[in-house]
Order: sequence, then C-alpha cells, then structure tokens
Amino acid sequence: MKVVIATHNRHKVQEIRDILSEQEIELLSLDSFPEIGEIIEDGDTLEDNARKKARTVYNATGILSLADDTGLEVEALGGRPGVYSARYSGEHATYEQNNRKLLGELKKFPPEKRKAKFRCVISIIGKGIDEIAAGEVPGRIIDEVRGKNGFGYDPLFMADGYDITYAEMDSDLKNKLSHRARALEKAKIILTRLSGENRAM
Repeated sequence: MKVVIATHNRHKVQEIRDILSEQEIELLSLDSFPEIGEIIEDGDTLEDNARKKARTVYNATGILSLADDTGLEVEALGGRPGVYSARYSGEHATYEQNNRKLLGELKKFPPEKRKAKFRCVISIIGKGIDEIAAGEVPGRIIDEVRGKNGFGYDPLFMADGYDITYAEMDSDLKNKLSHRARALEKAKIILTRLSGENRAM
C-alpha cells in the first residue's frame, strides 16, 4: 500500500518514516509530486488544516494521503500560537524567530504559569476514507533554548515527567513520547486496517 505524506518538511517526513517503519507501507513525500504547490493552511483548527492538506494531495494523486497539523498551545497565551505555530513570527518565519517571539511573550510569566501542550492531528484521506487520529503531550515552556536535536519549538518544550527538552532527547525517546508519535500510533491502527481491506479487495 502506498501513502503520500502531505508535507515538504524533511524533519517531519523523517519522523513519520521512523515511527511507521514497521508498517508494510511505501511512504512517499510531496517531493515526489512537484506539481503540487504550497497548500495554504487557512483553517481555524488543526483538524481543518490536516484535512485540507490530505484531501488536496489525494485529489491530485489518487493515492491514500496522510497529513498532520501540529500546534503548540500555551496556557498563559490563551492557547497561542496554536494553528499559527509554524508562522508565529510571520509567513516565512524560521524556527529561531518563532522561538525568540515565544520567549519574549513569556518573559513576564513565572515557571508555574508556563504550562503548554503539543497537539498533533493526523488526517488520512482516500477513496471513501476520511479518518482522524490525534495525540497530545502536556508540559511547559522553559526560559532558554536547550538542545540541538528536533526542530520547531523542541528546544523550549519540556514534557511533564522529564527534565530535558524534546531537543535534548535522542530520536528514539522522542519518537516514543511525542505528540506526533501518539497520533501516529492511532494512525497505525487505521492504516493496518486499510491495508488489510486493500489486500482483501
């Protein structure tokens, strides 16, 4: 069974490949389909954006498509950056710019007011298929960048029960713990079912 991962983000593609490595699935990325341009993420929720990306890619390729949208939701900021996580500092913001903006906004808040959670929503779209899988990890935002691994807000996010950031974890640990891993564990069940149905047809 083929599945297109509806993203050009190589970090995200690698993480998804690692987590789904035991599945009997041929995973393709959008790099295999250069004719599909940038998909504007203009939904009000993570679910809206994930569905839009997966549906756009399925309609263009005819291949089962998987898309995720992920947001960091900070309690003290009323749930921001949320759906704007990737472009918090502007449309073409770098990870560093987004991290700087977040640290600046949280400067006045003490550690106990820095609660946050990472949420990931995965949409799987195919012929007659519209499935959603979601995962989240609660934690907090620390007051300085720590760690060289990962991407995005990983150097600032410390999951509950850990004293290291996502960016200080090795990929094996992060891929067991992360919000995307939790969503993908649920997506695995869906993909296994669809693969079985595919073979039975």
